[in-house]
Amino acid sequence: MDFDVIVLGAGIVGVSCAIHLQDRSRRVALVDRRAPGEGTSFGNAGLIERSAVVPYAFPRSLGTLLRYARNRSTDLYWDVKALPSFAPWLARYWHESSPSRLAVAARDMLPLIQRCVDEHDALLARVGANAATLVRGSGWIEAFRTPGAFSAAAQQANALAAAHDLHLDTLDRAALHQREPSLSEAFCGGLHWRDPKSVTNPGALTKAYAALFEAGGGTILTGDAATAHAESDAWTVRTEGGTISARELVVALGPWSDTVFAPLGYRIPLRAKRGYHMHYEATRAATLGCPILDREQGYVIAPMQRGLRLTTGVELAARGAPPTGIQLARAEAHARAAFGLGQRLDAQPWLGLRPCTPDMRPVIGQASQHRGLWFAFGHAHHGLTLGPVTGRLLAEMMTGQTPFTDPTPYRPARF
Repeated sequence: MDFDVIVLGAGIVGVSCAIHLQDRSRRVALVDRRAPGEGTSFGNAGLIERSAVVPYAFPRSLGTLLRYARNRSTDLYWDVKALPSFAPWLARYWHESSPSRLAVAARDMLPLIQRCVDEHDALLARVGANAATLVRGSGWIEAFRTPGAFSAAAQQANALAAAHDLHLDTLDRAALHQREPSLSEAFCGGLHWRDPKSVTNPGALTKAYAALFEAGGGTILTGDAATAHAESDAWTVRTEGGTISARELVVALGPWSDTVFAPLGYRIPLRAKRGYHMHYEATRAATLGCPILDREQGYVIAPMQRGLRLTTGVELAARGAPPTGIQLARAEAHARAAFGLGQRLDAQPWLGLRPCTPDMRPVIGQASQHRGLWFAFGHAHHGLTLGPVTGRLLAEMMTGQTPFTDPTPYRPARF
C-alpha cells in the first residue's frame, strides 16, 4: 500500500484526523480538490465554542415559527423551490428537537464540547508562534436589543452556566458598553461567555495545522474524492500525482461527504445549511474585543485579520444554487450602524455550507458495509470547534485504543 490511511477532505476535521492518525504511527495521505482550509473551514465566525452545551435545535415556539414562515427574518431565509427536498429532513429535525430528545442530544454532545478547547490548545502548542496568535481567549458575547429578551435569556443562560461550570458575565447596558465601547446604543445588555476562544483567521489556522501534519512527514495531495474505490483489501483514489492506495479510508468532506458515501449505498440524512460572510472596514476608534452575536437579529460580527467579518444565519437552498445575498443584505442593514461597519472589503460575499444531520450529532465511526471505511462529518455549526476532538476520537477508534468517550451516539449505523 502507498499509505496506511487516506483522509478525504482537508478542512479542519480532515486535517485534525490526519494529525491524530499520524501521531499514532500511521502513514497518512490527505486528499482534497483544494488546498487545506479553503472550504467551510475558511468562512465561519471563528468560534471554538466551549459554551455550546445545547445543540442548535429546530424552533418549537409558535411565534418563532410564524416569523420564519413569513420569510422576512435575518437569521433564516428559505428558498421556496428547495423546501420540498428539505421537508423530510426538516420533519425529522423538528422531531429530534423536542425537549426530551434535545436533552439527550445535549448529553451525547457534551463530552466533545467539554474537550474542544483542550484539543485545540494541544495542537496550538505544537504549531509556530505566529499561528498560535490566531487564537484568542476572550470568549464571545450575546448582545440584546430589548430588555425583555435580555432578561429572559439571562435567566436561562445563568442556569445553564451554573449547571455546566461555565464562566458567564451578565452585562447591563453600562457594563456592555464599557467592555465593548465600539458598540452603539442599540444594545441594552449582553451575556459574555468567557470559556470559548475565538480565531482571527480560521482558514489560516487550518493551514497551520496542515503544515504541522506535513512537518511530521504527512502527504497532502490534490485529488478527486469521488474517485474513491474499493479494490480487494485496498481503497484507491485518483490524484494529480497518480492513483494512491491504502487499507483504510476516512471520509471527512463536510457537506460534500455524500459524494462518497451515497454511491456506496449509505443513506445518511446529511443536508447543508448555507451561510455567507463579508468583511468590512472598522470605522470606530475602539477595537472590537471578541465576536458578538446580535441575538435578536441572528448574525455575528467577529474581529478578523482582514477586518470585521459579518457571518449570517441559515439559508435553506439547494446546495449548488447561485448565491442570493438576501441574508447578508438584511444583516448588514442592522449591523452597519450598530457596529460601525465601513466599506465592504471583499469583491463578493463568501458562501459556505454547514454539514448537518437532523439529530444534531456528527457522524464519527466505522461504516457498516465496507471494511476499512470510516466517517467523520456532520458537525453542523461546530466544525471548527470539534475538529481536533473529532480527530482524536476517530484515531483512537481506528488504532484500537480505548476512546476517551463512548462513540456510540455518533455511530454511522444509527441512520
